[in-house]
Amino acid sequence: MKKILVTYHMFREGFNELEQRYEVTFPPDGNRDFTYEEILERIPEYDVLCSMFDFPVNKEVMDRGVRLQLVANYAAGYNNIDVPYAQQKGLTVTNTPHPVTNPTANLALCLLLDTARRVSECDRKLRRLGRNMKIGVLENLGMPVSGKTLGIVGMGGIGKALCRRARACGMEVIYHNRRRLEAAEETHLGATYVTFDELLAQADFVSLNAPYTPETHHIINEQAFKRMKPTAILINTARGPLVDEKALVKALREGEIHGAGLDMFEFGDHPSAELLALENVVLTPHIGTQTTFTRIEMARAVCNNVIGFFENDRPVTRVLQP
Repeated sequence: MKKILVTYHMFREGFNELEQRYEVTFPPDGNRDFTYEEILERIPEYDVLCSMFDFPVNKEVMDRGVRLQLVANYAAGYNNIDVPYAQQKGLTVTNTPHPVTNPTANLALCLLLDTARRVSECDRKLRRLGRNMKIGVLENLGMPVSGKTLGIVGMGGIGKALCRRARACGMEVIYHNRRRLEAAEETHLGATYVTFDELLAQADFVSLNAPYTPETHHIINEQAFKRMKPTAILINTARGPLVDEKALVKALREGEIHGAGLDMFEFGDHPSAELLALENVVLTPHIGTQTTFTRIEMARAVCNNVIGFFENDRPVTRVLQP
């Protein structure tokens, strides 16, 4: 019987079918994930490693996995995995892009609207100041959304889902992608392809929906902020290191851009003290997929990848290194 090692604590409901077919090992303590050292100790006995987006599947782990055939990642992103080395060893790597699409696009739109209309900022002020908060027809003015231009960097599943939502809000959409979409799909989405520099210069809102790779590291940096409108708002629900956080803080402080809505941060799961001190930024702690339904669906997607890999009875979302 195939043996499956799951690195993370998750709702067991999503793993029902996997447990019916194979021998599945979960962290023994139901309130925590396996540590890196525990995985290293156990991995030689297993055929599949089900990893979480923050678990490093590196050369050491893969070399210890003498029976390892598949790394099934619980995430759309896979920068936690050394994919070239996995391919070199003949290992298959999979991810879970489909369940994360709608919830992440919803959060991106939420951050866009919140930042534009200063919802969280006004909430904080009301709680802090109470009746001393200034309320009037020329106070707490926000940015309009309808009729404005959204620039999407990365037109994959999430980017397309966000495009549809933005169009429903009356926004114009431009995009930049590694590969341009077919003309028919551009027409269907109502999106116009532009160069990256054109996107920065034209967009009222810039949303990052691209994967994190060496090429996209700090794609938004000091030079990028100088190309953006001073009224522009940056949204990041992709990966933290796409943005040079020090340059972002400087741009927000000095008015190079109007604001930002961030679900990801450059240096881990928590924003810097400098970001926390700013009023013109909305911060969420990586909650793009944080709904019970989505978590269970992602677990099922991991299981489908494992079962499809061994049984060839369903699609498998393989990661292909570009």
